[in-house]
Amino acid sequence: MIKMNRDLIRDKIHACWIGKNIGGTIGTPYEGRRELLDVKGFVSRKGEPLPNDDLDLQLIWLCALEEVGPHRLTCKELAEYWLSYIPPCWNEYGVGKANIQGGWLPPMSGEFDNLKWKHSNGAWIRSEIWACLAPGYPEIARRYAFEDACVDHGLGEGTVAEQFTATIESLAFFNHDIRDILEQGLAAIPAESRVAKAVRTVMEGYDNGKTWQEVRLELIEQSKDIGWFQAPANVGFCVIGLLYGEGDFKKSILTAVSCGDDTDCTGATVGAFLGILYGKKGIPADWAEYIGERIITCSVNGGYNRVRKITDCNILTDRVMWQIPAVLLAHDLPMEFTDGETVLMEYCPPHMSDGKRHYDFDRNPLGTYAPYCFRAYDDAAMRVMVEYDKEPCLAVGESVTARIVFKNRLQGPYSADVRLLLPEGLTANSKGARILVDHQREVSGECSFTLTATEAHNASDRGIVQVDVFGHVGPVLFSIPVFGK
Repeated sequence: MIKMNRDLIRDKIHACWIGKNIGGTIGTPYEGRRELLDVKGFVSRKGEPLPNDDLDLQLIWLCALEEVGPHRLTCKELAEYWLSYIPPCWNEYGVGKANIQGGWLPPMSGEFDNLKWKHSNGAWIRSEIWACLAPGYPEIARRYAFEDACVDHGLGEGTVAEQFTATIESLAFFNHDIRDILEQGLAAIPAESRVAKAVRTVMEGYDNGKTWQEVRLELIEQSKDIGWFQAPANVGFCVIGLLYGEGDFKKSILTAVSCGDDTDCTGATVGAFLGILYGKKGIPADWAEYIGERIITCSVNGGYNRVRKITDCNILTDRVMWQIPAVLLAHDLPMEFTDGETVLMEYCPPHMSDGKRHYDFDRNPLGTYAPYCFRAYDDAAMRVMVEYDKEPCLAVGESVTARIVFKNRLQGPYSADVRLLLPEGLTANSKGARILVDHQREVSGECSFTLTATEAHNASDRGIVQVDVFGHVGPVLFSIPVFGK
């Protein structure tokens, strides 16, 4: 049984949101500035934190978890909440939402036609909610962070970045060594990723005695080909703040913000991380008093009444605290809050060791997905992934192969008939297949269909897959979209 000291955890979560508001409010007036800055502190009015989508989206994610439950919350459910409750359509937010409306489910919704923005900042800036729901268990935080990020960032650097920030924020609950936390964060993401390269650049520059201004220029040069408002450089600016700030709350935030670019995001993330690391005692009293407790939103529509009840950091903290036991229990970790010492249990998520691509739908490690794929279906009996062999955009005469992968969630194997129904203008090499869906393999069963455009078809067409499972309640239906050229 995990035991967590109630007052300790609550204090750190509360400080996370206060720090988020402080850093975001300091950074927002400078957002988009590309030059080297010399930020001194607040330029906003006392007691009025500036609204910030970095925090707004996390209110929606918390409410999604409350309503769907930690066992069932996946990128598909988060995609529904995107469409229902989050109005902004800028950059990757807009691309992801448009793709979902066009028939693409995650992670394809974040991959398709999103080359410019899938490496951007919209995901890692909203990772604190997952860390706070899994304090000290970064593997669990990363699992939810992936579900979140892939909706609008696919398999891009934006998703890698949220894996990194969720990891270091979760670790900060019980580890007070910033350098060690950063090292563990690096170990959790692909070594060849641009985010990892940026983090290493800062750490090596710090170790070699370079000024933070010199390291900042190196990060800008690294990202010259992808431009501003991108995750690698801005995550690097956060690490500049954490290392060159030398643990000082004010110095860390001001240094990160003074790097320029996406300043509300860098300031807010540094503030949230240090809030978790030190608790409220680590936040300077004058800044804590200046910002207050209020949460003011700008990216949540008025139709979602439950969000409007989260009006300050205390309420948000309590709502998160209520969910922590359920989240950990969903990952086979029973826990309780206590007035005594914290006692943690080891968590051992499954690992893929044979080098093959698997679809472990419960705990997806980054990098197990094909470039063009999405989760098609999920119920008590099966989970289904559709994987294309190339981008599914067809001119007349062109073809694409769709591989359908089944994961058995029942105790025994079962047979299934798979039928394909296509609109006019599309044909397939087969109308159906019978498969055995085993229960002892990562990929329990699969079949493939090659789709060909025989005539001009709609800009977006959806084939329908019908799966009849012997002994299962009712047919399973899901779509496989194809775009026209």
